[in-house]
Amino acid sequence: MFNVVSLFSGAMGLDLGLEAAGLTTRLAVEHDPWCCQTIRTNRPELPLLERDITTISTATALAAVGLRADDVFLVCGGPPCQPFSTAGKRESIGDPRGSLFRDFVRFVEEIRPPFFLMENVRGILSAAIKHRPLDRRNDPFAPLDPDELLGSALRVILEEFQRIGYTVNYRLVMAADYGVPQIRERVIFLGSRDGLSVAFPEATHAKRPGDGKLPWFTLGEALAGLHDPAPQFQAYSKERERIFRMVPPGGNWRSLPKELQPQALGGAYHSTGGRVGFYRRLAFDEPAPTVLTSMTQKGSGMCHPVETRPLSVAECRRLQQFPDGWQFAGSIAQQYRQIGNAVPCGLGQKLGEAILAAVEQPRQEVEATTMSRPLVYQHSLFG
Repeated sequence: MFNVVSLFSGAMGLDLGLEAAGLTTRLAVEHDPWCCQTIRTNRPELPLLERDITTISTATALAAVGLRADDVFLVCGGPPCQPFSTAGKRESIGDPRGSLFRDFVRFVEEIRPPFFLMENVRGILSAAIKHRPLDRRNDPFAPLDPDELLGSALRVILEEFQRIGYTVNYRLVMAADYGVPQIRERVIFLGSRDGLSVAFPEATHAKRPGDGKLPWFTLGEALAGLHDPAPQFQAYSKERERIFRMVPPGGNWRSLPKELQPQALGGAYHSTGGRVGFYRRLAFDEPAPTVLTSMTQKGSGMCHPVETRPLSVAECRRLQQFPDGWQFAGSIAQQYRQIGNAVPCGLGQKLGEAILAAVEQPRQEVEATTMSRPLVYQHSLFG
């Protein structure tokens, strides 16, 4: 049996995907009370440790479910990613070895499963351990310390996995390339204890299909057949609703009358960049943008294509590929947060299948990831 210890389990999106691939979740570790209530509601039989992971020993965790370390096939999870996010103010993130990432490494090091899977946000690829503003990164300022270099956090992460003896393959993946109806990027780390090269799954979908690939899965296809007679959503203010009514499907603030655009964007009107999320109304014939943890942020609109409201909880659940019957605990805001933080179930399934495929391949020794090895991902690091 391919037993999984799930850390930072959240609402179990990744775990459901791994289970669809043929793995078995034997233990969940989660501190957030609403996520824990969600897990208990949907999986009352699953052992759950509702505690701060920094207070849990691996021996305690394994004893809770009656497992020995050598019974565990995979440790998985996504240590909280806010420090690595490129959104908002980017302050010093601190050394990853002093963050919750350290506890993920601790569990892997002490259990020593054949494989681990860790996921995080795109920003983890370029994050610096110590933040220095861009306007202070050139002459006449002092040269950058190694910890101030872009990518220094990633360097530490890879060094830690190398230190505990794991071969690591990592990549920035586009979820839409694997049949997820979202333009959603996540960084995935696949680790092997025994030197196996865990290859990433081949993309099954593409924006411009060819070579046997299918077109990206669209919002309309994802919502087909959904029964949501009384949609739950966070309502817009009256003013925001008034402006959204002027935006056609697939449009955004640029679809508004010229004279209204400065009022709609406020201070962001004079900012640079595309600002595509401002007053964005979705289209049924395209994938959705990344499902976020809130539906009412000004700069990241996710308005329904034909109704003037944000996507509902049930619609976001579909986009993250949770089963329709999967219930989320808490207020509407708490439910959105749990859904937005999850790994799409379909992506989790593809990653689980890739790990199982590595087991079936003839054993081959490969070099562990080193700092001189080029990054392995699909898109430009700083693009």
